[in-house]
This record gives sequence, structure tokens and C-alpha cells, in this order.
Amino acid sequence: MKKITDFFWFCSGAHVDTLKQYPTEHNKYVGIGATIFFTALFASLSGGYAMYFVFSGSTAAVFFAVIFGLIWGLAIFNMDRYIVASIKKTGSTNHQIVQALPRILLAIMIGIVISRPLELKIFDKEIRQKLKTSYLNGQRSKIDTLNKAFTEKYQLELVKLKDLKTEKDSLEKDINRSRYILNQEVFGDKTNQTSGVTGYGTYAKQKETVVTQKEERLIQVRNELGLVDKIINTRKEIEGLNSTKLFSENQLDSLSNVAGFADRNYALGQLSFNPDGSRDLDTYLAVSFISFLFILLECLPVFVKLMSDKGPYDVALGDIESVAVHQSGKTREHHLTVTDEVLDTRNLSETEKQKILIKRKAAKDLEELN
Repeated sequence: MKKITDFFWFCSGAHVDTLKQYPTEHNKYVGIGATIFFTALFASLSGGYAMYFVFSGSTAAVFFAVIFGLIWGLAIFNMDRYIVASIKKTGSTNHQIVQALPRILLAIMIGIVISRPLELKIFDKEIRQKLKTSYLNGQRSKIDTLNKAFTEKYQLELVKLKDLKTEKDSLEKDINRSRYILNQEVFGDKTNQTSGVTGYGTYAKQKETVVTQKEERLIQVRNELGLVDKIINTRKEIEGLNSTKLFSENQLDSLSNVAGFADRNYALGQLSFNPDGSRDLDTYLAVSFISFLFILLECLPVFVKLMSDKGPYDVALGDIESVAVHQSGKTREHHLTVTDEVLDTRNLSETEKQKILIKRKAAKDLEELN
């Protein structure tokens, strides 16, 4: 337990030697340190999970996820530790709040960053389904766009193809009807379109000629229809219309499995909306509460430090800092005094030396004149 307590004291950023002297403060800083540690642990898991999707599909994805998760967790740990340790209890309440406000804003940002990847994991099933729907709608939109562009580009050919199909269908029906009338004429069935004379007579020959003409036209229309249809299919192949199809279920599963962080993050945002664009309140609250939970967890050490009364440890730490500041000032004065004295001595020594040299030079000049 002592090792665990010492570790959480270290996590809290407390001055351990001073804290040991005040047992009433021990539990408070164990709680602060534990909160900072577990926040860093969640941050490590969150960062590693996010990095796993960045390198998804690579054999080194797990390795990079572990390395980045550890680095990210240590960075959050160091930042939280500094935030808590930098809040001093020596000032007034208003001063402490003003001092803590930037740190609280930073803690909120960190909480949001930590919570997002974990939300992606929590709502993984719903995100996959949303991604499938999104990919399917996107493919359908792409196909519609290609069809529209193809229709506009080859409008004349498509109109001609439609007219030929209409004429072909009309001719086939007309030929069948004409053949039926021809049979009635040959077998002598009396109608308003037949003579009622049995045998292959003049009327039968006329009707057969009409049928033959229509069959020749049908053959011509079918040939033209096949040619135009072949041209249009070739154009569709060139334009990529034939190769672009709706995704199958297996393809959608594969696409959702390899979806990147940005796509999954977008899909998570879309979970809060119904297909008609209205807000899905239940999902929105579920996602929001998870974010609020991590924001609260990140801000909790700062709130605990602010809400706690000024204890003997805070007073002792303030005294130690005051003594250190005073000692630093005295040390500065000492170094300044020593520096001044050394410089004064050096100046005096240099001055005496220069005087001696000048006197010797003057004496030498006098001797040369004499």
C-alpha cells in the first residue's frame, strides 16, 4: 500500500517530502493522483484505438497503436499533473478561480479529445450500419449521376433506340394479327376482314404480301435495333456505366471494416439524426453523456483542488516557496556583492599596474634626454 500511495502522490504532483509530514492531507492527494492516473489510462486507450484505425489494414497497426497510446497517455498524464500542481491555495478564492479557469478550459478540451475515440468503439455496431447505408447511398447517387450524364450526352441515340423498340413491338403484334387474319381467309372464315372463300385466293395472296412486307420491315428494324443497342452498350462500357453497380452485402462489410477514422467520426455524428433530418434525442443524449463523463473525469482533479480547504500542506508548501524565494534573493545579493568586490579589486590592481608602467616610461624618457 505504501508503494501505491507514493505512486499516487507522485501522480498528484505533490511535494512528497513535505506531504509526508501532514497525515491529514494524505488521502486527499491519493485521490487526486488516482484520478490523474486513470484519466491518463483512458487517454492511452483512446489514443491507441484512434491510431489503430489510422493504420488499419497494415500489419504494424497494433504496434503503432500501442506506441502512440503510451505516448499520448504520458502526454495527458504530464499535462494533468502540471494543471493540478500549478493551482496554489495561498491566494483568495477569486484568485484561485481565475488561476484555474484556463486550466479548466484546457481540461475540457482534453476530455473531448479523449472521449471521441472511445465513443467510436462503444457505438461500433451502429457506426458500421450507418457506414453501410452511407456507402450504399453514395454508390446509388454515383450511378444516378452517371445515368443522367449518359442520357444527356447520348440523347439522340437513346431516343432512336426507344423508337425502334416501339416500332419492333408494334410490328410483332401487327404481324401476329395479320397472320391470324390470313389463316381465317385461307380456311374460309367469314369476318368483316375476310371474304369467306376457302382456299388460297386473291385476297389471301394480298394479305400474305402485307405480312411479308411487315416481316421484312421487322427484320430491318431488328438489325437497326441491334446495331444501335451495340453502340449504346459500347458507350456505356467506355463511360463506366456497366461496371458501376450497387455494392453487395459482403462488399459493404469489407468497406465498413476498413473505414478510416474520419469516416467513422462522421458516421458517429450522423447517429444523432433520423433519416428525415430530425434530431434523434435518445442517441444524441447517449453520445453527449459519454463526452460529459470524460470531461468531468478530466476536470475532477482541478475541482477537488479548488473545493478543498487550505490545509497544513498548502501552508507549509507556501512557506517553503517563500523561503526559497527569499534565499534566492539573498543568494543573488551575495553574488552581486562578490562580483562588485572582485571587479573593484581587479580595477584597483589594474590601475596600480598602469601607474607603475607610466612612471617607468617617464623615467626612461628623461634619461634619454640627458
